[in-house]
Amino acid sequence: MIRELDETEFYKCETLINDVGHLEVKAVIEGNNPGRIFVDRIDFPNTGLIWLGNNDGFFFIGDEENELFNNDINDFIDKVVFPEAKKLGLKSFIAIGNHARWEKTIEGIFSHRHIQVSHQNVYKLRGHYKVDNEPSVKHGYEVLKVDECLYENEKNYLHNIEFLHSKILGFWSSPERFFRTGIGYCIVYQNKIVSLCFSGFVAENVHGIDIETIEEHQGNKLGQKAARYVVKECVNNGMIPYWDCEEANKPSNQIAKNIGLENYSHYLVYIFPMDED
Repeated sequence: MIRELDETEFYKCETLINDVGHLEVKAVIEGNNPGRIFVDRIDFPNTGLIWLGNNDGFFFIGDEENELFNNDINDFIDKVVFPEAKKLGLKSFIAIGNHARWEKTIEGIFSHRHIQVSHQNVYKLRGHYKVDNEPSVKHGYEVLKVDECLYENEKNYLHNIEFLHSKILGFWSSPERFFRTGIGYCIVYQNKIVSLCFSGFVAENVHGIDIETIEEHQGNKLGQKAARYVVKECVNNGMIPYWDCEEANKPSNQIAKNIGLENYSHYLVYIFPMDED
């Protein structure tokens, strides 16, 4: 029987973490980022499923050959996960294995579903960071650090402050936790945030970078500009920047390379619809 752990019990899954695996798994188990964990046994879990708090995927952790868990997972997803996920507006289940051995298992236990597979690349800073080649941007763009004062927007300087709020709270349980742990920079144009780069997930000293540039300002190297500020602050404080993007997303992969990160690993993502015949 698959059961949900209380947040105070997440530490029980520390032994299930793949040390060279995904940052998101470590971030949730460490309690830095919100998420839910479902396991085979409450006291001594062997296998688990992590539902990311930003609804960006479900990570399978631990023993991929656990027959008890694997035999129950489809029924659990259909009866417990899907109803809750649909209330949140989710239409697809995104399955990711925390180590490569999970890939064969995921393909097997979900073989009856209409699975699509995508390839993801992970980039990290490995050697010395080069501060040159910072992109120049057009006149009128201003780079600002995301701090408490900016977030509060007391003087109503930013006209779309809700954009910043929704992004931060999409990854973090509270702005206070983000400011204790994360790093962020935004680019402002005519009193509007038009590009944002910040720590989406954090575990130990690794910061997973998230970037978004609003559509009408894309193509101006704003994301690359903001990302360089985040990476430089990471480096100056002994932190490691971490970038995860779909292999097919050429612009995102190029930004990672342009800001000095190197391809660290790759993995598979399995996606299937929640409404199936």
